[in-house]
Amino acid sequence: MKNHRYQFLFSAFRKSPSVLAAWVGLCLGLPVAAQPVPMAPPTASMASLACLILPERVADIGSAVIGIVETIEVERGDTVRKGQVLVRMRAEVERANNEVARSRALSEAELRGALAARDLAQLKLDRSHSLKAENFISTQAVEQVQAELRVAHEKVAQARENLRTLAQEVHMSDAQSAQRILRSPFDGVVIERYANPGERFEDKPLLKVAAIRQLRVEVVAPTALFGSLQPGQEVMVSPELPGAAPRTARIAQIDRVLDPASNTFRMRLDLPNTDASLPAGLRCKADLGLRAARPPASAAR
Repeated sequence: MKNHRYQFLFSAFRKSPSVLAAWVGLCLGLPVAAQPVPMAPPTASMASLACLILPERVADIGSAVIGIVETIEVERGDTVRKGQVLVRMRAEVERANNEVARSRALSEAELRGALAARDLAQLKLDRSHSLKAENFISTQAVEQVQAELRVAHEKVAQARENLRTLAQEVHMSDAQSAQRILRSPFDGVVIERYANPGERFEDKPLLKVAAIRQLRVEVVAPTALFGSLQPGQEVMVSPELPGAAPRTARIAQIDRVLDPASNTFRMRLDLPNTDASLPAGLRCKADLGLRAARPPASAAR
């Protein structure tokens, strides 16, 4: 048994001089440097991963108020710009209220009447002072005219405050009317249309709009690659579409919480598509730029 143990040691010394050096160092009590453990190179499957190209943003367009659709300005597949009118809801009541509010806000008759009353009170007070100087009226009569002038000033201030309140009512009426007009929240294309003129809608969306001038690429990578990829790193994305050339994307976000069940993590890539030539909803291959593993020497021979 002892001879077998020595034969095993001699065999290990012949195969690896470093093992012999470590053994001698341990016998002499010398410190032995720890040998770095080489990382396994990524496999070929790690270098190219399946991915999915999606729109950058998707929005369901709905109304904040209950109403009936009056007109729909776009069709499915139309390109829309940010702020473009998509749907108009019936708003006869809101339009009438808006006109009334504007008419009242523009009317300054009350203010003009209050200003005239104030000027008259001021003249009356001036005459009262002259008459009091000649002892034609009493001091009490002058004080009464002074009180009338103060009341006239208060009525002018009240008339101006009423005009400011009416102006705010106009803004509120404009906001209520604006809720009846649905606009696109960003540049994109209409990918779904759920409504037709005359239909009544409450909380359901009427349209769906997607932004495709910047695409989002979702990649699920094995945990072995975590730490070897950084935000901003370029990744070559090959869409699975006949005639579509590979494109360069950048890593925008890497999940910081891994999935232990699948031993993977997710990444999001930003893929420019300013001319909107590449459609969304495609499968793709993401080349992470990692060197594929070399085949073993025995397999090469």
